[in-house]
Amino acid sequence: MYLEIVSPESTLFSGEVTSVAVPGVNGEFEMLNNHAPIVSLLKEGVVKISGNIELNEDVQDKFTKGDKNTTLLKINSGTIEMKDNKVIVLAD
Repeated sequence: MYLEIVSPESTLFSGEVTSVAVPGVNGEFEMLNNHAPIVSLLKEGVVKISGNIELNEDVQDKFTKGDKNTTLLKINSGTIEMKDNKVIVLAD
């Protein structure tokens, strides 16, 4: 599936991923390929991206590496939309 993470300053990441786990306002949830369409608010926490992620040098300092091929991004709040195997995270 395709993931795009956008902040007020710039696009932090765009590319193919295996899964995305996000801190929803009602708890953490994960989306895999062919997930049902969803729109949700996000709270402060960590976005966990699984897959072979290649980051641009200008945004690498915003991400950290997790275990088992995961990449982590701390957010304060945001919105997520998934539709037709495309996930868009508007993160603050």
